Amino acid sequence: MGMMTEFKEFAMRGNVIDLAVGVVIGAAFGKIVTALVDKVIMPPLGLLIGGVDFSKMAIVLKEASVDAAGKEVPAVVLAYGEFINALVQFVIVAFAIFLVVKAINRLHKKPEEAPAATPEDVLLLREIRDSLKK
Repeated sequence: MGMMTEFKEFAMRGNVIDLAVGVVIGAAFGKIVTALVDKVIMPPLGLLIGGVDFSKMAIVLKEASVDAAGKEVPAVVLAYGEFINALVQFVIVAFAIFLVVKAINRLHKKPEEAPAATPEDVLLLREIRDSLKK
């Protein structure tokens, strides 16, 4: 029963709940970014560089064929266009996270540092110096 109690305490901590909410929101944000990249950013970019559809860009390593049993063997394709889309999506997500973290850091005021306490050795040396000056 001790393990169940410990698990309940772990699961009900604020950090775990916050993490779960972050994962759900992150997944939804990922879908938004995917749609933004695939449907809004990449088509005009492809048009600007000559009507290229990045999602269709690929290198065929081996053509599709039919084996001896009559079963179709799919082509072996290196789909680098989808990789380019994923890179653009990553940059957008990373930039959005950067902006959020920057805004959060701006909201958190740094506590003012207390002046450093002077060590006793330094105080003693100052007293000796002052007494020698007299």
